[in-house]
Amino acid sequence: MKIYSRGRFAFLLVFCLTSLVSSALVANSDRAASHLNMITIDGSVNPASADFLIKAIEQSEQDGAVALLIELDTPGGLVSSSQDIIKAMLNAEVPTIVYVTPRGAWAASAGMFITIAANVAAMTPGSSIGAAHPVGIGGSGGGSKGTEGDAESGESGGSRDISMEKAENLLASYVESIANHRDRNVEWVVDAVRNSVAVSADEALEIGVIDLIAPDREALLAAVNGREVEVASGVVTLDLEDASVRPLEMTLLQNIFNFLADPNVAVILMLAGLMGLYIEFNNPGLILPGVTGAICLVLTGFALQILPFDWVGLLLMLVGIGLLIAEVFVASLGLLFAAGIACFLLGGTMVFEQPELSDLTVSFWSVLVPTVATLGAFSAVVVLMVGRSFRMNQQSGVDEMIGSVGKVTAPMAPGAAGKVFIRGEYWNARADEPLGEGSSVEVVAVDGLQLRVRKASGPNS
Repeated sequence: MKIYSRGRFAFLLVFCLTSLVSSALVANSDRAASHLNMITIDGSVNPASADFLIKAIEQSEQDGAVALLIELDTPGGLVSSSQDIIKAMLNAEVPTIVYVTPRGAWAASAGMFITIAANVAAMTPGSSIGAAHPVGIGGSGGGSKGTEGDAESGESGGSRDISMEKAENLLASYVESIANHRDRNVEWVVDAVRNSVAVSADEALEIGVIDLIAPDREALLAAVNGREVEVASGVVTLDLEDASVRPLEMTLLQNIFNFLADPNVAVILMLAGLMGLYIEFNNPGLILPGVTGAICLVLTGFALQILPFDWVGLLLMLVGIGLLIAEVFVASLGLLFAAGIACFLLGGTMVFEQPELSDLTVSFWSVLVPTVATLGAFSAVVVLMVGRSFRMNQQSGVDEMIGSVGKVTAPMAPGAAGKVFIRGEYWNARADEPLGEGSSVEVVAVDGLQLRVRKASGPNS
């Protein structure tokens, strides 16, 4: 009995030790397998980047990531896309960390909304945040109230002011609710919307807009390790020690739509498409300009489906291009050319101006002006070439025979029909003077298929 008891005790002891070792190994394996997903948003906030970020949140929830790190550098974007992103972040089961990086990066407008909606908001030294006022014409935002002179402006200006004020109030209310939920500086974020204020990373930390400043990713993860944050299911602790970083990349389709969701790209594609078709219509059979132009216009259509645009601005741009083309065929002393340039520039500043929907605009100096200059130079070259062609002697048809020199093949009496050899061909001809065989003659007129000739002047006549 004692031997049996001792054997049983030894077996239980070995079993307990084995279980403890296995548990420790599993725990260590889980810790070693823990990971942190990371994405980079470098550019505008648009449907493509929103879809990328939302799917990254879903993947992080499914694969057990301890958190999702969002490295951000954006000038802003579509309000609807930022709302979709923020909704996903506020309802996520995985903690989100927004890190405005690298040095010199900024989280402007929609980027500011995303930053303050994160569980942890961090910035790198030298970065900035803010400037969330709705964008006005030409890419500049203005105050909602304006000056007394502005108040006395026409109905168009008044309706624009009302639209800007509506957009401003909606965004201010929206960002205030986000800041309250994440316990950030409500007064400043509202001021960033109403007055377009922006601050550096140091100032943002000082006034409670962000949680910390980190010089690099490693320092950031070390600083937030062990921090308690609130996700949709409750409070969790960030356990980032020894967690590996897994970068997530955009799909090919997301990359394409992200490229197209740029007003500057949309304008350039539209112009390239129209110029390609114009060249093809004027030179049928070239194929390449027509195909390229059609592809550019199809891509422009996709871009216009992504970006909110103004029909008035788009029509003005098209009218401007039409006037530039009309200048080639109508002698307007440059009036159509000037009107076309003006319409194109005005339309370009208006086409993507939707302050209540987006703060993305076409860059006036870096895109519109160079584009108009190129288009104007192209039109000027075409006008010059057409003008030269009008001044050139005719190179086709029977009228081109006038001035040609040939030889008489048989003696010709005045007013009588005869034969002349010109340019390798025999022609019926008449002359008002007698001409001998072999005489050099010059064509002075064409009557149907008969030439009127005279004796050519020169040493060989």
